[in-house]
Amino acid sequence: MLHEDALQVDIAGALAHYAEHGYARLGRVLSDAGLEALRERADDLMLGRVAYPGMFFQPDATTGRYEDAPLGLGWQGPSLDYRKLEKLEKDPRFLAWMENPLFERVVRARIPGDVVLYRAILFHKGQAGGSNLPWHQDGGRLWGLTREPELQLWTALDDAPVGGGCLEVIPGSHWGGLVTELGGVIPPDAVEAGDAERRALPLPAAAGEVILVHNHVWHRSGRGRPGQRRRAFSACYMSADIHCVRKKKAPRVFPAVFRR
Repeated sequence: MLHEDALQVDIAGALAHYAEHGYARLGRVLSDAGLEALRERADDLMLGRVAYPGMFFQPDATTGRYEDAPLGLGWQGPSLDYRKLEKLEKDPRFLAWMENPLFERVVRARIPGDVVLYRAILFHKGQAGGSNLPWHQDGGRLWGLTREPELQLWTALDDAPVGGGCLEVIPGSHWGGLVTELGGVIPPDAVEAGDAERRALPLPAAAGEVILVHNHVWHRSGRGRPGQRRRAFSACYMSADIHCVRKKKAPRVFPAVFRR
């Protein structure tokens, strides 16, 4: 699934940029064949042509507002208007992409020992534009872990231009840690105090490009352009010695991806 030049990528330069700024570009590393395979499978899952027990589905908001996206509904029948699909490690195509040798080199440079997957997730903005995703951080009590993970690899499955659903980040914001103990969406007063609108950096990406994202860097994405879908796949890797601490349900068990 890797582009023919992918194994020549300078990961040292990318990792140094990631450490300093909280994000880094790997460039176009997904091959045309891999891109088509993952696009096809994303739509297979949304349309019910392929199904796996226990997958998570979230329909999108009809208003375009993140706050209005329904929670807890799950699968609502065949539709290309789902906002989020999770547990994609159940699918062989997405699993193959998560376990490719370039990703393994990147992950092992940051995470010693055995590596597991916190989540494998498709974010989708449909032809109506989908919904916005406000400034947020990925971690905190919402994630329910003994230690914060830090590394996500985000793959554009469609073009994600400026004004069309691309990632935006606040470079270096990961150095400040979590804004709230809970994590997730950053409160409006903190967004204003952090001068986020002025400091926002768009990261437009062409289909097949990969971006490293630190869990604590402030990031968001706006709505897509009407008539143009934006599918993006994100995998969050972490050390196998991190455990789930939730108590209302049975603690999660995280699938292994790279073992020593």
